[in-house]
Amino acid sequence: MPTEVIYNRIAMLRAERGVSRRQLAEALGVHYQTVGYLERGEYSPSLHLALRIATYFEVAVEVVFATAPFPRIGSETG
Repeated sequence: MPTEVIYNRIAMLRAERGVSRRQLAEALGVHYQTVGYLERGEYSPSLHLALRIATYFEVAVEVVFATAPFPRIGSETG
């Protein structure tokens, strides 16, 4: 059974706010490499970690994570 992919906007949110992987990891209490694994989709967060990430960025969890790829910025048609 294939593993389910969880898509995320962690890298985009970090860039918008000028937060490094290490800073985010320290705030969340995880190793900085975990943030990299999350961003690349190599690791799916627990629900608890997903909620903590959303809380850190002060957005709804759906803004950070999805089960389908996020549309590319500026790719709207029409």
